[in-house]
Amino acid sequence: MEKIWEFVTQLDWYWYLLIFVVLVAIYDIFNKKHTILRNFPVVGHFRYWLESIGPELRQYIVANNREELPFNRIERGWIYASAKNENNYEGFGTDRDIYSHQYIFINNAMIPFKVESDHVTHAQPEFLPCAKLIGGPKKRKRPYRPSSIINISAMSYGSLSAKAIDAMNNGARLAQAYHNTGEGGLSPYHKRGADVVFHFGTGYFGVRDEDGNFSMEKLKQLVNDHPQIRAIEVKLSQGAKPGKGGVLPGSKITKEISEIRDVPLGKDVLSPPNHSAFNGIDGLVDFVERIAQETGLPTGIKAAIGKLEQWEELADIMHKTGKGPDFITVDGGEGGTGAAPPSFADHVSLPWVYGFKDVYQVFQQRQMTDDLVFIASGKLGFPAKAAMAFSMGADLINVAREAMISIGCIQAKACHNNSCPTGIATQNKWLQRGIVVPEKAERLANYFKKFNKELLEITHAAGYEHPCQFDMRDVDVSIGDMNMSQTLEHTYKYQKTPVPFDNMRSLANCPHLGGK
Repeated sequence: MEKIWEFVTQLDWYWYLLIFVVLVAIYDIFNKKHTILRNFPVVGHFRYWLESIGPELRQYIVANNREELPFNRIERGWIYASAKNENNYEGFGTDRDIYSHQYIFINNAMIPFKVESDHVTHAQPEFLPCAKLIGGPKKRKRPYRPSSIINISAMSYGSLSAKAIDAMNNGARLAQAYHNTGEGGLSPYHKRGADVVFHFGTGYFGVRDEDGNFSMEKLKQLVNDHPQIRAIEVKLSQGAKPGKGGVLPGSKITKEISEIRDVPLGKDVLSPPNHSAFNGIDGLVDFVERIAQETGLPTGIKAAIGKLEQWEELADIMHKTGKGPDFITVDGGEGGTGAAPPSFADHVSLPWVYGFKDVYQVFQQRQMTDDLVFIASGKLGFPAKAAMAFSMGADLINVAREAMISIGCIQAKACHNNSCPTGIATQNKWLQRGIVVPEKAERLANYFKKFNKELLEITHAAGYEHPCQFDMRDVDVSIGDMNMSQTLEHTYKYQKTPVPFDNMRSLANCPHLGGK
C-alpha cells in the first residue's frame, strides 16, 4: 500500500487529468440516461455545457437590440436608465422597423397642449392620477382614486422574495402608486407605506378558515387593521395559466409564509382552478357585492380573456341589478411572472390588445363603461404602449415584469426554479443579498415617475391634458401587406366612450386621492 501511495504521489498533474478523463469516459459509456454521452463520452459534456449557457450567449452576444422576447434589450435598457435616473434618450433616430405589422403611431396635434406656470404638473411633472374614482358610481363607503396611473401588478410574497416585495412597496410609496399583493396574502413587506390592493384567488390565502374556505370575518379584520388597503381584487384567472390551479409544496412553506397565508406548516397546499366561495356568474356578482358592502372598499375582478359568453352574462346581470365589480383588471395572455406549462403560456387566452377590445365592447354596448374602471395588464409599461391602451379605454396600467426589471431583473427566466440570480424571484437568502432595499426602492420610484412624465408629454403632444382624453382616432397601427396605417377605430371596429374629465386640478383636490 505504501508503494502504491508513493507511486501516486510522484505522478505528474497530467496523469491525474488522464485518470479523471478515463473515469468520466467509463461512467459515460455505461450511463443509461443520456444518449449523447453514451455515444460520445467526455466530449458530449461540452454539448450540455453550451446548452446551459445558451440563453446568456444569445442575450448578450447573439441577439440584436430588438430581437429578444418577452422584453428586448432596448426596452430593458429604457427601464434601467429611467430607474437609475440616467439619460434614457436615444440618438440618431429610431432603430425600429416603423413599417412592420402592428407598429403603432401616436398622432400628434399641430399645436400641443400648453402647460401654464400655474398648472398642477408644472412643479410636479410626474403627477398623473386616475381620471375615474373607483367605487364612486356605486357609492362605496371608501372610494379610491389612485394617485398614479402606473402601479404594481399582482405578484405575491413567495413567488418574489421578501427583499423584492420590500423594495417595491417602498418604491410605490415614493411614487404614490399602489401595490397589488398578489394571491399570497398581506406580508409584512407590503406594509412599508404604499397604498395596497389586496388580491386573492382560489386558495384564499390570508383570508381562509382552517378548512381552506373563504372567511369574510378574516377579510374584514384585515381591512380594519390595515387602512392602507384601498381596494379588493378577486382573481378569476391570470394570463400565464388561466383556468389552471396550482400546488404550493410543503417544502416551500416557511413559518412566516404559513402565518401570512393561513396554511399548515410543511404540508402541500392546493389552489384549485375554481372558487369554492361562489358558483356561476350570479354567485360571483353576489360575492363581490358582499365583499364591497362588508369592507366598504371598491371590489373588482381580474381575469385573462377567452370566451365572451360569460362576460356577456356578467354585464347583463350588472346592468339589470346595478351590482357587481367596481373595476375589471384585464390580464394579457402574454403571461408574466407566474410559471406555467408552455401549452398554457403560449396558447391559452388572448393577448391583451385582443382580449381588452372584446371585453370593453361587451360593457360599452350596455352603456356601462362610465361605472367601471378598466385596468390594463400586459407588457404595457412603456409610455407609447400605455397611450395606445388609454385610447382603447384603459384607465390604469398595472406592471409586473417591468417593475421587476426596474429593481434589477436581468430576464434570466429563472423565476420558476428558485435560482433567480438577482434575488428577486427566489427564496434563496444568499441570492437575496444582492437587493439593497432603499436603493432599489428609489429605482422603482424613478421608473414610475419617468413613465408618468413621458406619458404626460406624449399626451400634451397630442393636444390633451390627461391620457384619459385619448380616443381611438389618436393612434394609428400598421396593417396589411401594403404597410398602410389605419386608426385603432378602423382596425378594431369600435370607438372608446369618452371619459368624463374636467381638469387635472380637480383630480388633485379629490378627497379620495391615494397616497395620503
